[in-house]
Amino acid sequence: MMKYAGAILIFGALVAAVPENKPLKAIAVLSQSDTVRGNITFSQPSCTEPTFVEITIEGVPPGPHGFHIHERGDLSGGCGSTGSHFNPDKLHHGAPQDEIRHRGDLGNVVADQNGIVHTSYSDSVISLNGFNSIIGRAVVLHESEDDLGRGTNADSRKTGNAGGRIACGVIGVASHEEEIWPCSGGGILKSFSFVILFASLIFSV
Repeated sequence: MMKYAGAILIFGALVAAVPENKPLKAIAVLSQSDTVRGNITFSQPSCTEPTFVEITIEGVPPGPHGFHIHERGDLSGGCGSTGSHFNPDKLHHGAPQDEIRHRGDLGNVVADQNGIVHTSYSDSVISLNGFNSIIGRAVVLHESEDDLGRGTNADSRKTGNAGGRIACGVIGVASHEEEIWPCSGGGILKSFSFVILFASLIFSV
């Protein structure tokens, strides 16, 4: 009987460690500018699916502008205090479709002649879940076009030569899920406790 209880304990631990697939949604409201206003929403249906990004901004100078996620959600010193591009993997700057890129590299957004950006796309590198979640970090809109790491100077592989920061916003949770980090195995204690209780009943038989 003891070998069955041991098997149940192992099975229960494996089940408890499986991530819960709970959808999450986050939003960043751009600020730190007299003219630029906008919202960026991020939606991720489950732990393993891409994150859907919806961008609506107005008051932007016409043309392409670098658009990145920076490492810190700190606006105490304006957009300058958000730090560098979010890059926990310590890779070179690149385009969103590149295999080698910062996690925060989202390329460019393009404002029309009326200064409006309205676009959406999916990104398979950024996530709202786990240890490399972008929640609590910052979105930054830059004054110039991002060269996507194709430039000839050293800054191209760091910042894409995207220039100054004209607006930014902190990424905050917008969904109503009870568990903010569904992919980190947060439910393991509850599930494991149940398995231990069940096994103790078998031992007592």
